[in-house]
Amino acid sequence: MPTISVVIPSRNDAPLLADCLAALQRQTRPPDEVVVVDNGSTDDTAAVCAAAGVRRLFLSVPGIAGATAAGFDAASGDLLARLDADSVPPPDWVERVERILVAQGPMTAVTGPGDFYGGNRLTRWIGENIYIAGYIHVVGAFLGHPPLFGSNFGMSASMWTQLRPLVHRDLHQVHDDLDLSYQIRPWMSVLYDPTLRVGVSARPFDNWSGLKRRLVMAWQTFDLDFRGESPRARRRARLQARRIAPPDQPAEA
Repeated sequence: MPTISVVIPSRNDAPLLADCLAALQRQTRPPDEVVVVDNGSTDDTAAVCAAAGVRRLFLSVPGIAGATAAGFDAASGDLLARLDADSVPPPDWVERVERILVAQGPMTAVTGPGDFYGGNRLTRWIGENIYIAGYIHVVGAFLGHPPLFGSNFGMSASMWTQLRPLVHRDLHQVHDDLDLSYQIRPWMSVLYDPTLRVGVSARPFDNWSGLKRRLVMAWQTFDLDFRGESPRARRRARLQARRIAPPDQPAEA
C-alpha cells in the first residue's frame, strides 16, 4: 500500500483550517501525513496545527504557488493529495484519491469539483455553475486536458518530481493549480472525476473585488506560461505524444 500525504497551504484561515483538519481525522483511510504550509499567518494557525497533531511548515514569503510547491517538496508520501484550508473532504476522499491514482498509474493526476458552502444561494450557484464549470470546460478545452482544481486534486510524488522544476513558485500573483496544469508534460494526463467532490467556501464570490483578483491572477498566470511555452507548441507536443503512445499507456484523459 502506498503512503499518502495531504498538503494544505494556509494563510490566516485558522477556523476554516480547523474544520478541514477535523474532516481529515474522519477519513476511512487516514492520510499517512498532513502537511500544513503556514504561509506567514498571524492568527491561530500554529495552535490549530498543534491541536490536530499535523506537521506545520512555516513559509514567510507570501504566495499560493510557493506554498503549494514547498508543501509538495516537503511531503514524504508516495502520493500527494492537495486541499485548500477551506476544503471539507467527505470521509472517503483520501481513500478514493488513493484508489484512483493507483489504478491510473504514476503519470496521471486526478481532480474533481467543489460543492460550495456559505454565502447565499446565488453565490453558490455562480461558484458551481460558472466558476468551476467554466474553469474545467473552457480552460480544459484550451489545455487539451482537464485542469487541476487546487481545492481538490492528487498526483504521485514521482509526477511532482518531474514537474517541480517547471512551476513558477517565486511569483505570488500566480494560480498554483493553473500553472501546474499548464506544466503537465505530453506523457502525463489528468483524470477529471465529477464524483470526487469536496466542500469549498463560497467566500471568493462575496464581493466583486475577490473575483476580480482571481481573474487577474489567471490572466497573469497564462501570460507567464505562454511566454515559456506557446499554446500551439504545447498542443502540438501533446498530439505527437498521443500518436506514439504504446498500447498499454493511456495517452490522455
